[in-house]
Parts: sequence; C-alpha cells; structure tokens
Amino acid sequence: VPVQYGLYSSFMGCFVYCFLGTAKDVTLGPTAIMSLLVSSYAFHEPVYAVLLAFLSGCIQLAMGLLHLGFLLDFISCPVIKGFTSAASITISFNQVKNILGLQGIPRQFFLQVYETLRRMGETRAGDAVMGVACLAVLAGLRAMKSHLPRPARAEPLAARVSYLIVWTAATARNALVVLFAGLVAYSFEVMGSQPLTLTGSIPQGLPAFQLPRFSMAAPNGTIPFGSMVEDMGVGLAVVPLMGLLETVAIAKAFASQNNYRIDPNQELLALGFANILGSFVSSYPITGSFGRTAVNAQSGVCTPAGGLITGALVLLSLAYLTSLFYYIPKAALAAVIISAVVPMFDTGIFRTLWRVKRLDLVPLCVTFLLCFWEVQYGIVAGVLVSGILLLYSIARPPIKVSEGDVLLVQLGSSLHFPAIECLRDTVCSRALAASPPRSVILDCCHISSIDYTVVVGLAELLQELRKHGLSLAFCSLQEPVLQVLLAADFEGFQHFPSREEAERCGGAEPGRCRTAPFTSTDESSLLPA
Repeated sequence: VPVQYGLYSSFMGCFVYCFLGTAKDVTLGPTAIMSLLVSSYAFHEPVYAVLLAFLSGCIQLAMGLLHLGFLLDFISCPVIKGFTSAASITISFNQVKNILGLQGIPRQFFLQVYETLRRMGETRAGDAVMGVACLAVLAGLRAMKSHLPRPARAEPLAARVSYLIVWTAATARNALVVLFAGLVAYSFEVMGSQPLTLTGSIPQGLPAFQLPRFSMAAPNGTIPFGSMVEDMGVGLAVVPLMGLLETVAIAKAFASQNNYRIDPNQELLALGFANILGSFVSSYPITGSFGRTAVNAQSGVCTPAGGLITGALVLLSLAYLTSLFYYIPKAALAAVIISAVVPMFDTGIFRTLWRVKRLDLVPLCVTFLLCFWEVQYGIVAGVLVSGILLLYSIARPPIKVSEGDVLLVQLGSSLHFPAIECLRDTVCSRALAASPPRSVILDCCHISSIDYTVVVGLAELLQELRKHGLSLAFCSLQEPVLQVLLAADFEGFQHFPSREEAERCGGAEPGRCRTAPFTSTDESSLLPA
C-alpha cells in the first residue's frame, strides 16, 4: 500500500492504549510481521487492508468481552525469553543494511544474513560512519546515565543544574541523536553533496475520519462485503490472533523486566478498540511493536501516557513536518533501534534454566530457533511445546508409594482423567507384585476435584483389587471429592478422615476397625451398569 498508510496506522493505537493498556512501555502500531500477514490477505488493496483492521478489531474486542484473556496465560516465561532474545537479534540485524547503506536486502533472516555478507563490499562509507557514530553516542549516553550519581541537596546549585542537564541529555538521547543526524544530513544537502541515505519524501496531510468501506469498486462491477470476507478467508483468524500473540508476548516481556503485571483481557480490549478506531482513519491491522516498545523503555517512559506524545507527534508530522523528516538519515534511525533492542537479549537465561529446570530449555530453544525463521511460528511452536509439557505433567503426576503392612500411595498433584490409567497401572503392579500382595490406601490430600473418567477408573481399580482379595481405602478426601465418590455409589468404597487412621486400620473391611470409615450412600449410582 502507499507509504502514508504506515503513518495512518501509527497514531490511533497510541491514543487508545494510553487509556486502556496495562503495560507502560508498549506501543501499538504497524510492524513488519503484521504487514507481511496483511499483505497475504489484502491483495495490495488499501480497502481490503482497512476492512481487515476493522474485522480483526471486532474479533479481538469480542474475545476481551468474553474474558478469553486467560488463554494467553499459556505463554510461559521461557517462550517469552526465547522470543525476546531472538527478536533482539533479528531486529538488530535487520537494521544493519541501513547502517551499511545497502538496498534490496530480503527480509527473511537467513537470506538477509547471506545477502548482507555477500554485498558487504557495496557499503556506503557515509552511512557506515553515521551509523557507527550514532551507536557510539547512544552507548556512551546510556552508560553515563546508569553511572550518574544523584547530587545531594547540600551540593552547590551549579552541580545540581549540571546533573539535570546531563540526565536530560542521556534520557532524551534517541531524540538528540536523530536531531543531530538530521542537521548533519541537511548541511550536506545545502553544500550540494549527500553521502547519506535519507528517509525521503512522505505525502503530507491527515487521513479522513470515516467508516471503512464495506465494498470495493472493480473493473467488472462492485465487490460486495460478503465476497471480500470470503477473499480474506483464514486471514480473519490468523491476523487477529497473531496480533494478539505479538502484543501480549511483548507486554509480558517488558512487564517481567520492570516488575509489573498486565491484564490479558484489558490488552484484548485495548487492541480491539485500537484496530476498530484505527480503521476509521485508514489504518491497517496494528499490534505491539517490539522495536518501538524497546525505544520507549530505553527512553525512560514511565506510563502509557507516553502514547499521547507519540500519537500527537505522528499527527503533527502528518500535518506539517513530513518535509523535515526527509532529511533524517536511515543510519541514525537504525542506530536508535539497535541500541534499544540489544539489551533485550538475556544472556543468562540459558544458564538459569539449566540450574532451575532443564526441561524448560526445550520451549525456550524451540521458540528461539524458530523465531529466526518467522516470529509467529516461533511463538506458536513454543506455546505448543509448553502445552505438551504441561499436559504430560498432568497425565503423569508424581506418585509416591510407601510399603508397610499396606501400600500407601500418595499423589504429588491433583488427579485428572489423563492420569487415571497411570495411577491404575502403578497401584496394581505394586500391590500385586508385593509378597504377599497388599491392600492399598490412597492418600487424596492433594486432590481438589475429580471428573467422571476418574470416578470410573477408581471404581475399576477397586474391583480389580477385590478380585485378588485386596481392598482399596481412601483417606484425606476433600469435601467436594468425597461427595462425588459417595454419589458414585460403587461397591466397597471406604474413606478414612486421616492417613494415620487408615494405616492403623490397615485398609480393613468396614466393621473390623474401631474407627468406622464412611461408606457409599443409597443414592443412584453415577457409574455405568
């Protein structure tokens, strides 16, 4: 689409997120990933792109209103760390071409690395010098800010004023570097020679505030709304979901670094409203921007109100300043982005997970490696691997078996239907393999709820043990679980209030122990005949 649509997409999300967002650093706007996704379903037509923004916003808003944000809690910390570490590398290397002044470099990371190295000899000296100088200045100002001692009130006024000047320069380092680079580029332009690659001309003027078009004129007639939706197809699911994943992944990454929490449902509402209202000003679908969010964080933004400044500057630029942006060197902008995203690479996460839980390295590495192919594939694959590991831990809970006069079996976590077969096999094999075979006491202190499949499996386990002349007793049942098992009314059910009483009775049949266990009721059975 025409270049101005990028600017049309850059301000409404800033305003909306200021009032509805929960992460202080996040900036909503157009991103490379979302642009590529939209290009697959917009067919190079701005009308399709704007309508896709409206429909994606409606879907995201509906998800927020239905409180489906809990689904985003399945994005684990290793997935977030893998994504941010890979993104810091890919985004940094994506800017190397601007530092070197190279044109026509492909976006895919591996092709990008190959082409950049192959064409290293085509480097423009002016861009390289400008880029390296901006990187050095940014690194120096950041180091200066981190080591700047705060002056005491007793110190002279001159010392406090000096501190304020240095602190302001270090905090506003991104803006200062871009301004300085623009002045240098303008000076070269005035002298009649231009060794730098500039941003170039951008059409001036604000977009009209109007409803997105729900039909489109074509050479052979009009394409109605229904046909446009059919043309978008699976894009109506992929675009809103990937926009949501990217936004929440970025928000979680920066929230964990700065020790604050985000509300996934609120993030859904913010993104949904931003895309709906954005479509009224000719925006295509937007999402959280990793690069701009990193620049926000590195610039010292403390609240989402920073979005008001960002959005206002974009509007001001569209209305009056596009001619001035012509002189901003691409190498300076690339230096700002690289300086912002490099600190996001967590060098210690691999060592930390190796010490804490090595299995978490699997989703971390899967996400990290696949993000070099496509970021959306890396996030999805990481979430799937984390989900598989979570399901495996549910299906194979830790089971502790203590031998004595009876076998005491204790589950280390709750009991869900995928785990019942594992429990049955463990109990039967240990009880029947003992010499002589022993009755079983099942300690249920960690079980807070059970489902029908678990009830059926426990009944079958009880029947199998009774065939071999053994008994199964339950102890420490929580009230909801006890009520379900009593309602199931299967034969031979025994329950003791505590493990000590169950061990003292030795899993005896009802009536043979001084502490009488609870037995089944006369209610109708829940089990199949």
